[in-house]
Amino acid sequence: MRDAPTTIVMSEWETRELDGRVLDPTPDTHRVAELLDQSQMLGLSELRRGLQIKTFSHVGRLRIGDLNVTILPKLKGASLLGLIRYAYGFRRLNLISQSQHFVEESGFDDLLIAQLNAEVQELWSRGFLRSYISTDERLSSPRGRIDLNRMALDCGKVTATLPCQHHPRIEDTPLNRVILAGLRLAASMASVVELRRDSARLATFMEEQVSAIRLNAVVLDRASHLMNRLTAAYAPALSIIRLLFEAQGVVLEGQTTSTSLPGFLFDMNAFFQALLSRFLRENLEGFEVQDERGLRGMMRYSPQFNPKKRQSPTPRPDYVVMKGKTVCSLLDAKYRDLWERNLPREMLYQLVVYAISHPQGWSSILYPTMDPRATEARIDVADPVYGKHLGQVCLRPVLLQKIEMLVGDKSLAACRARAEFAHGLAFGA
Repeated sequence: MRDAPTTIVMSEWETRELDGRVLDPTPDTHRVAELLDQSQMLGLSELRRGLQIKTFSHVGRLRIGDLNVTILPKLKGASLLGLIRYAYGFRRLNLISQSQHFVEESGFDDLLIAQLNAEVQELWSRGFLRSYISTDERLSSPRGRIDLNRMALDCGKVTATLPCQHHPRIEDTPLNRVILAGLRLAASMASVVELRRDSARLATFMEEQVSAIRLNAVVLDRASHLMNRLTAAYAPALSIIRLLFEAQGVVLEGQTTSTSLPGFLFDMNAFFQALLSRFLRENLEGFEVQDERGLRGMMRYSPQFNPKKRQSPTPRPDYVVMKGKTVCSLLDAKYRDLWERNLPREMLYQLVVYAISHPQGWSSILYPTMDPRATEARIDVADPVYGKHLGQVCLRPVLLQKIEMLVGDKSLAACRARAEFAHGLAFGA
């Protein structure tokens, strides 16, 4: 007899054992568990005593066999909502379900859906964008320009209508179609009844004037290209819809096939990277912060020994801080509390490569922490034979509570404190 479905709630970077529990013995379950572990999304291991589950930087929900796993971020409550809004440029709106119980028990997907509902509600209250759409149709009361070419093709056929080309100002625009598709997606993903109801209600209001489309990457890219100063109010909602679309249904890429799992797993490393990118760009005065700029020329295939004619590898640190044309700092964001956990060697090797490429011979890892006692650590890199100093890797903590406090304060003193904190993140104390 098969065991009853098991629901488990965990936090990021947590390990837990379920005594006497094993994976669902279906043919694909073990292969999926192996792919999850390889992609560092979720670790599932069958031990002698039972099933061991390890979480990493991904948060959300996932169902694998008869096991339902919910992974909650450590940063909870209003702090998480505030930093999400700041990182992705969302407006500060009053969420309908912004209660302590909601923000503590909901996953990252529900927080995004709650913000999406609030953003669309704001657009609806102000009036959705209308555009002049070119329309060709036969009208009994002519409007716009009569299509003489089409009349000629009718060969003198007498009808009660005339072919017209006109431009009605309607709400059935590409951006509104994406919003409607995003609301339907949110209604299907939300785990909270109130959120599903709100998304469905807003979608029902739009269905009367807006055509339904199928959401995909091409549609989202086209919508992004339509953004301008007149459509800036749509930017937060479109950003949330893209996040939901990219994280819906976990897709695991194997060697020959891909497997789609029901659930939502969002990489908090991407959120942390977006948060630091905006904070550094806004508060490092006199410097330019470039995201994922390639270090061209650092590595290259030897022309005589490149039989496959492959492109040379290009290391890409998360942030390159520049002053004019001079590289001042190389930074990498890693969503792993290195104050509580050891530095993985693959992270260290990556930063050593960056440090050696830097003229000043150093690079830095920015990692999040909740411990106010965390301070910077530095690793010296030396020639193992002669002991010559080659570079230095800095492990620099980012106190998330401090960023939340600084970005929420608009005073002049807070402005100076943000500039000082950003300078410390980029260059150290």
